[in-house]
Amino acid sequence: MTNPLQRRPKQDGRHTPNLWPVWLVAPGALLLVGAAAFGLYHGAELLLSSESTGKKPVGVQDVIKTTVTVLTLIGAVLAALYAYRKQLLDEGTSHRADSTQLTERYTKAAEQLGHDQAAVRLAGVYAMARLADDWPEQRQVCVDVLCAYLRMPYETDTTAPAFRHGEREVRLTIIRTIRNHLQDPTADTTWCGLNLDFTGATFDGGDFTGSFFSGGEVDFGGSTFSGGDTYFRHVIFSGGQIYFNGTTFSGGRIYFNGATFSGSQIYFNDATFSGGRVYFFRSTLSGGQVNFSESIFSDGEVDFGRVKFAGGQVYFNRSKFSGGKVFFTSSEYDSGVVSFVRSTFSGGEVLFSGSTFSGAKIDFSSAIFSGSAVSFTGSKYVGSEVFFTGSAFSGGEVSFRLSTYDGGEVSFIHSAFSGGEVSFSGSTYSGGIVRFQASRVHAAATVHWEPFPAIPVNQE
Repeated sequence: MTNPLQRRPKQDGRHTPNLWPVWLVAPGALLLVGAAAFGLYHGAELLLSSESTGKKPVGVQDVIKTTVTVLTLIGAVLAALYAYRKQLLDEGTSHRADSTQLTERYTKAAEQLGHDQAAVRLAGVYAMARLADDWPEQRQVCVDVLCAYLRMPYETDTTAPAFRHGEREVRLTIIRTIRNHLQDPTADTTWCGLNLDFTGATFDGGDFTGSFFSGGEVDFGGSTFSGGDTYFRHVIFSGGQIYFNGTTFSGGRIYFNGATFSGSQIYFNDATFSGGRVYFFRSTLSGGQVNFSESIFSDGEVDFGRVKFAGGQVYFNRSKFSGGKVFFTSSEYDSGVVSFVRSTFSGGEVLFSGSTFSGAKIDFSSAIFSGSAVSFTGSKYVGSEVFFTGSAFSGGEVSFRLSTYDGGEVSFIHSAFSGGEVSFSGSTYSGGIVRFQASRVHAAATVHWEPFPAIPVNQE
Protein backbone atom coordinates (compact mmCIF):
# COMPACT_ATOMS: atom_id res chain seq x y z
CA MET A 1 0.00 0.00 0.00
CA THR A 2 1.30 3.44 -0.91
CA ASN A 3 2.06 5.79 1.94
CA PRO A 4 0.24 9.10 1.15
CA LEU A 5 2.76 11.03 3.23
CA GLN A 6 5.77 9.56 1.47
CA ARG A 7 7.41 11.89 -1.04
CA ARG A 8 7.67 10.73 -4.61
CA PRO A 9 11.04 9.20 -5.54
CA LYS A 10 13.36 11.22 -7.76
CA GLN A 11 13.11 10.30 -11.43
CA ASP A 12 16.29 10.41 -13.46
CA GLY A 13 16.26 12.85 -16.33
CA ARG A 14 13.28 14.85 -14.99
CA HIS A 15 13.47 18.45 -13.92
CA THR A 16 10.18 18.69 -11.96
CA PRO A 17 10.75 19.17 -8.20
CA ASN A 18 9.07 16.80 -5.77
CA LEU A 19 5.89 18.42 -4.31
CA TRP A 20 3.82 17.63 -1.24
CA PRO A 21 0.12 16.75 -1.90
CA VAL A 22 -2.16 19.82 -2.10
CA TRP A 23 -4.68 18.40 0.40
CA LEU A 24 -1.88 18.20 2.94
CA VAL A 25 -0.21 21.53 2.21
CA ALA A 26 -3.38 23.72 2.05
CA PRO A 27 -4.68 23.08 5.61
CA GLY A 28 -1.19 23.44 6.97
CA ALA A 29 -0.77 26.74 5.16
CA LEU A 30 -4.10 28.01 6.57
CA LEU A 31 -3.11 27.08 10.10
CA LEU A 32 0.26 28.82 9.69
CA VAL A 33 -1.37 31.98 8.29
CA GLY A 34 -3.94 32.02 11.11
CA ALA A 35 -1.27 31.58 13.75
CA ALA A 36 0.86 34.27 12.11
CA ALA A 37 -2.10 36.69 12.01
CA PHE A 38 -2.96 36.04 15.66
CA GLY A 39 0.63 36.52 16.74
CA LEU A 40 1.05 39.62 14.64
CA TYR A 41 -2.12 41.18 16.01
CA HIS A 42 -1.05 40.76 19.65
CA GLY A 43 2.54 41.60 18.89
CA ALA A 44 1.52 44.81 17.16
CA GLU A 45 -0.83 45.72 20.05
CA LEU A 46 1.95 45.26 22.61
CA LEU A 47 4.46 47.18 20.50
CA LEU A 48 2.16 50.12 19.89
CA SER A 49 1.05 50.19 23.55
CA SER A 50 4.65 50.29 24.75
CA GLU A 51 5.43 53.21 22.45
CA SER A 52 2.38 55.21 23.58
CA THR A 53 3.02 55.08 27.31
CA GLY A 54 1.57 58.19 28.94
CA LYS A 55 -0.17 59.13 25.74
CA LYS A 56 -3.54 58.46 24.24
CA PRO A 57 -4.27 54.72 24.28
CA VAL A 58 -3.79 52.88 20.99
CA GLY A 59 -6.98 52.16 19.11
CA VAL A 60 -7.96 48.79 17.79
CA GLN A 61 -7.99 50.19 14.24
CA ASP A 62 -4.31 51.10 14.47
CA VAL A 63 -3.45 47.59 15.61
CA ILE A 64 -5.47 46.05 12.79
CA LYS A 65 -3.94 48.42 10.27
CA THR A 66 -0.42 47.48 11.33
CA THR A 67 -1.27 43.78 11.30
CA VAL A 68 -2.80 43.98 7.83
CA THR A 69 0.26 45.86 6.53
CA VAL A 70 2.62 43.18 7.82
CA LEU A 71 0.38 40.40 6.48
CA THR A 72 0.31 42.14 3.09
CA LEU A 73 4.11 42.17 3.05
CA ILE A 74 4.23 38.49 3.93
CA GLY A 75 1.63 37.78 1.25
CA ALA A 76 3.70 39.62 -1.34
CA VAL A 77 6.78 37.60 -0.43
CA LEU A 78 4.82 34.35 -0.63
CA ALA A 79 3.36 35.38 -3.99
CA ALA A 80 6.85 36.10 -5.29
CA LEU A 81 8.03 32.70 -4.08
CA TYR A 82 5.05 31.07 -5.75
CA ALA A 83 5.79 32.89 -9.02
CA TYR A 84 9.44 31.82 -8.82
CA ARG A 85 8.39 28.21 -8.16
CA LYS A 86 6.02 28.34 -11.12
CA GLN A 87 8.81 29.69 -13.33
CA LEU A 88 11.06 26.81 -12.29
CA LEU A 89 8.31 24.33 -13.13
CA ASP A 90 7.77 25.98 -16.52
CA GLU A 91 11.49 25.95 -17.26
CA GLY A 92 11.67 22.29 -16.32
CA THR A 93 8.79 21.51 -18.62
CA SER A 94 10.40 23.51 -21.43
CA HIS A 95 13.77 21.86 -20.87
CA ARG A 96 12.23 18.40 -21.02
CA ALA A 97 10.44 19.32 -24.21
CA ASP A 98 13.67 20.65 -25.75
CA SER A 99 15.61 17.55 -24.70
CA THR A 100 12.97 15.31 -26.19
CA GLN A 101 13.00 17.27 -29.44
CA LEU A 102 16.81 17.23 -29.66
CA THR A 103 16.90 13.51 -28.98
CA GLU A 104 14.36 12.90 -31.73
CA ARG A 105 16.41 15.03 -34.12
CA TYR A 106 19.54 13.03 -33.26
CA THR A 107 17.78 9.73 -33.90
CA LYS A 108 16.43 10.92 -37.23
CA ALA A 109 19.80 12.32 -38.38
CA ALA A 110 21.56 9.08 -37.45
CA GLU A 111 18.99 7.08 -39.42
CA GLN A 112 19.52 9.32 -42.44
CA LEU A 113 23.29 8.79 -42.29
CA GLY A 114 22.70 5.05 -42.58
CA HIS A 115 20.33 5.28 -45.54
CA ASP A 116 21.03 3.55 -48.85
CA GLN A 117 20.49 6.68 -50.94
CA ALA A 118 23.33 9.23 -51.03
CA ALA A 119 20.91 12.18 -51.10
CA VAL A 120 19.36 11.06 -47.82
CA ARG A 121 22.81 10.56 -46.28
CA LEU A 122 23.74 14.11 -47.33
CA ALA A 123 20.62 15.40 -45.57
CA GLY A 124 21.74 13.45 -42.50
CA VAL A 125 25.13 15.19 -42.57
CA TYR A 126 23.55 18.64 -42.53
CA ALA A 127 21.00 17.60 -39.92
CA MET A 128 23.68 16.24 -37.58
CA ALA A 129 25.83 19.36 -38.01
CA ARG A 130 22.87 21.66 -37.28
CA LEU A 131 22.03 19.57 -34.23
CA ALA A 132 25.61 19.95 -32.97
CA ASP A 133 25.22 23.73 -33.23
CA ASP A 134 21.91 23.69 -31.33
CA TRP A 135 22.96 21.21 -28.64
CA PRO A 136 26.24 22.33 -26.96
CA GLU A 137 25.94 19.70 -24.23
CA GLN A 138 26.08 16.90 -26.81
CA ARG A 139 28.14 18.64 -29.48
CA GLN A 140 31.05 16.25 -29.09
CA VAL A 141 28.72 13.27 -29.56
CA CYS A 142 27.33 14.70 -32.81
CA VAL A 143 30.85 15.39 -34.13
CA ASP A 144 31.90 11.87 -33.13
CA VAL A 145 29.13 10.47 -35.33
CA LEU A 146 30.36 12.43 -38.37
CA CYS A 147 33.96 11.35 -37.77
CA ALA A 148 32.84 7.75 -37.33
CA TYR A 149 31.18 7.91 -40.75
CA LEU A 150 34.57 8.78 -42.30
CA ARG A 151 36.16 5.83 -40.49
CA MET A 152 33.76 3.36 -42.07
CA PRO A 153 35.07 1.12 -44.90
CA TYR A 154 35.24 3.10 -48.12
CA GLU A 155 35.71 1.65 -51.58
CA THR A 156 37.32 4.08 -54.03
CA ASP A 157 37.50 1.66 -56.97
CA THR A 158 34.47 2.40 -59.16
CA THR A 159 34.55 -1.14 -60.57
CA ALA A 160 34.48 -2.90 -57.19
CA PRO A 161 31.22 -4.51 -55.99
CA ALA A 162 31.33 -2.50 -52.74
CA PHE A 163 31.51 0.85 -54.52
CA ARG A 164 28.61 3.18 -53.62
CA HIS A 165 27.58 5.93 -56.01
CA GLY A 166 27.53 9.35 -54.38
CA GLU A 167 29.54 8.20 -51.37
CA ARG A 168 32.54 10.41 -52.18
CA GLU A 169 30.34 13.52 -52.19
CA VAL A 170 28.91 12.58 -48.81
CA ARG A 171 32.40 12.21 -47.33
CA LEU A 172 33.67 15.42 -48.88
CA THR A 173 30.62 17.21 -47.45
CA ILE A 174 31.45 15.94 -43.97
CA ILE A 175 35.02 17.22 -44.32
CA ARG A 176 33.80 20.63 -45.53
CA THR A 177 31.33 20.79 -42.66
CA ILE A 178 34.07 20.07 -40.12
CA ARG A 179 36.35 22.62 -41.76
CA ASN A 180 33.66 25.31 -41.68
CA HIS A 181 33.32 24.82 -37.92
CA LEU A 182 37.08 25.14 -37.37
CA GLN A 183 37.52 28.59 -38.92
CA ASP A 184 36.83 30.76 -35.84
CA PRO A 185 37.71 29.53 -32.33
CA THR A 186 35.62 32.35 -30.77
CA ALA A 187 32.35 31.50 -32.55
CA ASP A 188 29.47 30.16 -30.45
CA THR A 189 29.19 27.13 -32.72
CA THR A 190 32.92 26.46 -33.08
CA TRP A 191 34.19 22.88 -33.02
CA CYS A 192 37.72 24.03 -32.16
CA GLY A 193 38.94 22.21 -29.08
CA LEU A 194 36.80 19.12 -29.69
CA ASN A 195 38.30 15.70 -30.32
CA LEU A 196 38.33 14.63 -33.98
CA ASP A 197 38.95 10.92 -34.55
CA PHE A 198 39.83 9.94 -38.14
CA THR A 199 41.91 6.87 -37.27
CA GLY A 200 42.15 4.39 -40.12
CA ALA A 201 40.04 6.53 -42.46
CA THR A 202 40.57 6.62 -46.22
CA PHE A 203 40.87 10.03 -47.85
CA ASP A 204 40.70 10.55 -51.58
CA GLY A 205 40.32 14.32 -51.27
CA GLY A 206 39.04 16.92 -48.84
CA ASP A 207 39.60 20.50 -47.79
CA PHE A 208 40.67 21.60 -44.29
CA THR A 209 42.07 24.94 -45.50
CA GLY A 210 42.30 27.67 -42.84
CA SER A 211 41.28 25.44 -39.96
CA PHE A 212 42.35 26.13 -36.37
CA PHE A 213 43.51 23.01 -34.55
CA SER A 214 43.89 24.81 -31.24
CA GLY A 215 42.98 22.17 -28.70
CA GLY A 216 41.63 18.72 -28.15
CA GLU A 217 43.00 15.66 -29.89
CA VAL A 218 42.96 15.28 -33.67
CA ASP A 219 43.86 11.79 -34.82
CA PHE A 220 44.60 10.80 -38.43
CA GLY A 221 46.67 7.85 -37.22
CA GLY A 222 46.70 4.87 -39.58
CA SER A 223 44.80 6.79 -42.25
CA THR A 224 45.40 6.39 -45.96
CA PHE A 225 45.64 9.27 -48.41
CA SER A 226 45.31 7.43 -51.70
CA GLY A 227 44.04 9.88 -54.29
CA GLY A 228 42.55 13.24 -55.03
CA ASP A 229 43.74 16.51 -53.48
CA THR A 230 43.60 17.00 -49.73
CA TYR A 231 44.20 20.51 -48.43
CA PHE A 232 45.60 21.59 -45.07
CA ARG A 233 46.76 24.94 -46.47
CA HIS A 234 47.23 27.78 -43.98
CA VAL A 235 46.09 25.55 -41.16
CA ILE A 236 47.16 26.64 -37.67
CA PHE A 237 48.33 23.99 -35.23
CA SER A 238 48.63 25.90 -31.95
CA GLY A 239 47.54 23.50 -29.24
CA GLY A 240 46.45 20.00 -28.46
CA GLN A 241 47.85 16.87 -30.04
CA ILE A 242 47.72 16.00 -33.74
CA TYR A 243 48.42 12.45 -34.88
CA PHE A 244 49.41 11.33 -38.38
CA ASN A 245 51.49 8.43 -37.07
CA GLY A 246 51.34 5.30 -39.17
CA THR A 247 49.64 7.22 -41.97
CA THR A 248 50.19 6.12 -45.56
CA PHE A 249 50.58 8.73 -48.30
CA SER A 250 50.34 6.59 -51.43
CA GLY A 251 48.66 8.80 -54.01
CA GLY A 252 47.11 12.13 -54.73
CA ARG A 253 48.39 15.44 -53.44
CA ILE A 254 48.31 16.63 -49.83
CA TYR A 255 48.92 20.30 -49.16
CA PHE A 256 50.19 21.65 -45.83
CA ASN A 257 51.72 24.68 -47.53
CA GLY A 258 51.49 27.89 -45.54
CA ALA A 259 50.58 25.99 -42.36
CA THR A 260 51.71 27.28 -38.96
CA PHE A 261 53.00 24.88 -36.30
CA SER A 262 53.30 26.97 -33.16
CA GLY A 263 52.46 24.93 -30.10
CA SER A 264 50.99 21.54 -30.87
CA GLN A 265 52.53 18.12 -30.70
CA ILE A 266 52.16 16.64 -34.16
CA TYR A 267 53.10 13.05 -34.89
CA PHE A 268 53.96 11.75 -38.35
CA ASN A 269 56.18 9.01 -36.94
CA ASP A 270 56.01 5.65 -38.70
CA ALA A 271 54.33 7.35 -41.66
CA THR A 272 54.94 5.95 -45.14
CA PHE A 273 55.42 8.25 -48.12
CA SER A 274 55.24 5.82 -51.01
CA GLY A 275 53.63 7.88 -53.75
CA GLY A 276 51.84 11.08 -54.57
CA ARG A 277 53.00 14.47 -53.36
CA VAL A 278 52.94 16.05 -49.91
CA TYR A 279 53.61 19.77 -49.64
CA PHE A 280 54.76 21.69 -46.55
CA PHE A 281 55.96 24.53 -48.77
CA ARG A 282 56.36 27.90 -46.98
CA SER A 283 55.15 26.53 -43.66
CA THR A 284 56.34 27.98 -40.35
CA LEU A 285 57.45 25.90 -37.40
CA SER A 286 57.80 28.22 -34.42
CA GLY A 287 57.04 26.01 -31.44
CA GLY A 288 55.83 22.69 -30.22
CA GLN A 289 57.01 19.43 -31.73
CA VAL A 290 56.63 17.81 -35.14
CA ASN A 291 57.78 14.21 -35.25
CA PHE A 292 58.56 12.26 -38.44
CA SER A 293 60.76 9.73 -36.64
CA GLU A 294 61.02 6.25 -38.20
CA SER A 295 59.10 7.34 -41.27
CA ILE A 296 59.73 5.83 -44.71
CA PHE A 297 60.24 7.97 -47.81
CA SER A 298 60.28 5.52 -50.70
CA ASP A 299 58.54 7.26 -53.60
CA GLY A 300 56.71 10.39 -54.63
CA GLU A 301 57.64 13.91 -53.45
CA VAL A 302 57.64 15.58 -50.06
CA ASP A 303 58.31 19.30 -50.20
CA PHE A 304 59.57 21.32 -47.20
CA GLY A 305 60.89 24.05 -49.51
CA ARG A 306 61.13 27.56 -48.04
CA VAL A 307 59.98 26.33 -44.65
CA LYS A 308 60.95 28.57 -41.75
CA PHE A 309 62.22 26.73 -38.68
CA ALA A 310 61.90 29.37 -35.97
CA GLY A 311 61.52 27.29 -32.82
CA GLY A 312 60.33 24.01 -31.43
CA GLN A 313 61.62 20.58 -32.40
CA VAL A 314 61.32 18.65 -35.66
CA TYR A 315 62.45 15.03 -35.65
CA PHE A 316 63.28 12.71 -38.55
CA ASN A 317 65.28 10.36 -36.34
CA ARG A 318 65.81 6.83 -37.70
CA SER A 319 63.84 7.65 -40.85
CA LYS A 320 64.60 5.92 -44.13
CA PHE A 321 65.03 7.84 -47.37
CA SER A 322 65.15 5.16 -50.06
CA GLY A 323 63.41 6.73 -53.05
CA GLY A 324 61.48 9.65 -54.38
CA LYS A 325 62.38 13.26 -53.67
CA VAL A 326 62.37 15.19 -50.40
CA PHE A 327 62.95 18.93 -50.67
CA PHE A 328 64.21 21.24 -47.92
CA THR A 329 65.45 23.77 -50.48
CA SER A 330 65.81 27.47 -49.57
CA SER A 331 64.61 26.84 -46.02
CA GLU A 332 65.58 29.00 -43.03
CA TYR A 333 66.85 27.47 -39.80
CA ASP A 334 66.67 30.34 -37.29
CA SER A 335 66.15 28.52 -33.98
CA GLY A 336 64.94 25.29 -32.47
CA VAL A 337 66.09 21.74 -33.24
CA VAL A 338 65.88 19.74 -36.48
CA SER A 339 67.14 16.20 -36.04
CA PHE A 340 67.98 13.40 -38.51
CA VAL A 341 69.89 11.29 -35.98
CA ARG A 342 70.50 7.70 -37.19
CA SER A 343 68.55 8.26 -40.39
CA THR A 344 69.45 6.32 -43.53
CA PHE A 345 69.83 7.92 -46.98
CA SER A 346 70.02 4.97 -49.34
CA GLY A 347 68.19 6.17 -52.45
CA GLY A 348 66.29 8.97 -54.07
CA GLU A 349 67.09 12.67 -53.63
CA VAL A 350 67.13 14.78 -50.46
CA LEU A 351 67.81 18.44 -51.17
CA PHE A 352 68.80 21.16 -48.69
CA SER A 353 70.15 23.42 -51.46
CA GLY A 354 70.11 27.17 -50.87
CA SER A 355 69.17 26.86 -47.20
CA THR A 356 70.34 29.27 -44.50
CA PHE A 357 71.52 27.91 -41.15
CA SER A 358 71.56 30.93 -38.84
CA GLY A 359 70.66 29.78 -35.35
CA ALA A 360 69.04 26.36 -35.10
CA LYS A 361 70.62 23.07 -34.15
CA ILE A 362 70.60 20.60 -37.06
CA ASP A 363 71.72 17.11 -36.13
CA PHE A 364 72.69 14.35 -38.60
CA SER A 365 74.73 12.44 -36.00
CA SER A 366 75.21 8.75 -36.82
CA ALA A 367 73.31 9.14 -40.09
CA ILE A 368 74.16 6.80 -42.97
CA PHE A 369 74.61 8.19 -46.49
CA SER A 370 74.81 5.05 -48.62
CA GLY A 371 73.05 5.74 -51.91
CA SER A 372 71.00 8.93 -51.99
CA ALA A 373 71.83 12.15 -53.75
CA VAL A 374 71.92 14.57 -50.81
CA SER A 375 72.58 18.20 -51.65
CA PHE A 376 73.49 21.16 -49.46
CA THR A 377 74.71 23.09 -52.50
CA GLY A 378 74.67 26.86 -52.08
CA SER A 379 73.78 26.75 -48.40
CA LYS A 380 74.88 29.38 -45.87
CA TYR A 381 76.24 28.58 -42.42
CA VAL A 382 76.19 31.79 -40.39
CA GLY A 383 75.24 30.82 -36.84
CA SER A 384 73.78 27.34 -36.45
CA GLU A 385 75.23 24.17 -35.02
CA VAL A 386 75.19 21.50 -37.73
CA PHE A 387 76.38 18.07 -36.66
CA PHE A 388 77.40 15.13 -38.86
CA THR A 389 79.21 13.60 -35.90
CA GLY A 390 79.76 9.87 -36.32
CA SER A 391 78.02 9.80 -39.71
CA ALA A 392 78.95 7.32 -42.42
CA PHE A 393 79.40 8.36 -46.06
CA SER A 394 79.58 5.03 -47.91
CA GLY A 395 77.82 5.62 -51.21
CA GLY A 396 75.82 7.99 -53.32
CA GLU A 397 76.65 11.67 -53.59
CA VAL A 398 76.65 14.32 -50.87
CA SER A 399 77.24 17.84 -52.10
CA PHE A 400 78.29 20.87 -50.03
CA ARG A 401 79.45 22.73 -53.14
CA LEU A 402 79.25 26.53 -53.44
CA SER A 403 78.34 26.89 -49.78
CA THR A 404 79.31 29.76 -47.47
CA TYR A 405 80.79 29.23 -44.01
CA ASP A 406 80.69 32.48 -42.07
CA GLY A 407 79.74 31.52 -38.51
CA GLY A 408 78.43 28.83 -36.24
CA GLU A 409 79.81 25.31 -36.14
CA VAL A 410 79.75 22.42 -38.59
CA SER A 411 81.09 19.17 -37.20
CA PHE A 412 82.21 15.99 -39.02
CA ILE A 413 84.01 14.63 -35.96
CA HIS A 414 84.36 10.81 -36.01
CA SER A 415 82.71 10.62 -39.44
CA ALA A 416 83.68 7.91 -41.88
CA PHE A 417 84.16 8.51 -45.63
CA SER A 418 84.32 5.00 -47.09
CA GLY A 419 82.67 5.34 -50.49
CA GLY A 420 80.66 7.50 -52.80
CA GLU A 421 81.45 11.16 -53.40
CA VAL A 422 81.49 14.11 -51.00
CA SER A 423 82.29 17.55 -52.36
CA PHE A 424 82.97 20.97 -50.79
CA SER A 425 84.19 22.43 -54.11
CA GLY A 426 83.59 26.11 -54.76
CA SER A 427 82.67 26.83 -51.15
CA THR A 428 83.82 29.91 -49.23
CA TYR A 429 85.13 29.79 -45.68
CA SER A 430 85.42 33.11 -43.83
CA GLY A 431 84.41 32.33 -40.24
CA GLY A 432 82.91 29.88 -37.84
CA ILE A 433 84.20 26.42 -36.97
CA VAL A 434 84.35 23.37 -39.25
CA ARG A 435 85.69 20.25 -37.54
CA PHE A 436 86.98 17.00 -39.09
CA GLN A 437 88.87 15.62 -36.09
CA ALA A 438 89.07 11.83 -35.85
CA SER A 439 87.42 11.40 -39.25
CA ARG A 440 88.28 8.28 -41.21
CA VAL A 441 88.87 8.43 -44.96
CA HIS A 442 88.88 5.28 -47.08
CA ALA A 443 90.71 5.02 -50.40
CA ALA A 444 87.41 4.14 -52.11
CA ALA A 445 85.89 7.47 -51.17
CA THR A 446 86.06 10.52 -53.42
CA VAL A 447 86.24 13.69 -51.33
CA HIS A 448 86.76 17.19 -52.76
CA TRP A 449 88.02 19.07 -49.70
CA GLU A 450 88.54 22.64 -50.89
CA PRO A 451 88.42 25.14 -49.26
CA PHE A 452 89.34 22.93 -46.28
CA PRO A 453 92.67 21.18 -45.78
CA ALA A 454 92.56 17.72 -47.30
CA ILE A 455 92.55 14.80 -44.91
CA PRO A 456 94.77 12.06 -46.28
CA VAL A 457 93.55 8.50 -46.63
CA ASN A 458 93.89 6.95 -43.20
CA GLN A 459 91.92 3.75 -43.63
CA GLU A 460 92.52 1.10 -46.24
